[in-house]
Amino acid sequence: MFVSCSTLCFARMPFANAMRRMLDLEFDRVEYAFGGDSVHAELLPARIADSKETALREIRNTSGLNPSSFDIRFATTDLTEQKRQFEALCWLAKSMIVAVVSVEPSKGKTSFEQEADRLGELMSIASRFGVVLTVTTHSEGLTARPADAVALCRAVPELGLTLDPSHFVNGPHQSMSFDEVYPYVRNVRLRDSGRKAGEFQVKVGQGEVEYARVISQLHRGGYKRGLVLDIEDREDNAFDTEAEVRKLKLVLESLL
Repeated sequence: MFVSCSTLCFARMPFANAMRRMLDLEFDRVEYAFGGDSVHAELLPARIADSKETALREIRNTSGLNPSSFDIRFATTDLTEQKRQFEALCWLAKSMIVAVVSVEPSKGKTSFEQEADRLGELMSIASRFGVVLTVTTHSEGLTARPADAVALCRAVPELGLTLDPSHFVNGPHQSMSFDEVYPYVRNVRLRDSGRKAGEFQVKVGQGEVEYARVISQLHRGGYKRGLVLDIEDREDNAFDTEAEVRKLKLVLESLL
């Protein structure tokens, strides 16, 4: 296993500055976040789909870190547009030698069958490019319950999970064990989180994410990929984001 850093940890910095700051903090791997409220303009999925060669050149010229994974967050619910953007991002992943990409589960009143069909369509694209597709465990989607996340992986052959324990700790099913998801985990994102509303991101050590237990379970299953620090740099954070990134990096490295 190795420690990686999400671009969202430095979302309020210009992209080039964020990359330099990660190098200053002695990260050598990065997870690029394509989409979301705090996305860097250079990483907007629609922009990349419109000019993927330019995007590849810009990212390579700006970043001195090895990419560990892609975090893809679509702003559109239109499947045709999602597929257009996803195909460009899979091309980018193959060009940058990135093995694992993740997408968020659909939110709202999407049925299990509809979600399995959508992920199956994306899987067919990922397979053409030799990329591993994962869906993120998320409190607002069909992967909020561990059993449903596992069921999706069984319904869509080769689909894996990006484990984000915060969505189980701070989500609607807090009392449930999520041990059953570990055999399907292909990527991991970490921060500290409490169980109360407004505690999705808290200072490291003040929440209830059990890093040692997560890593132990991953070891047991032979997991050898990334542990991505994903402390989103937001204006409303009640803490110094960079200080917490430093702290969590030390904690995770001490456990490996």
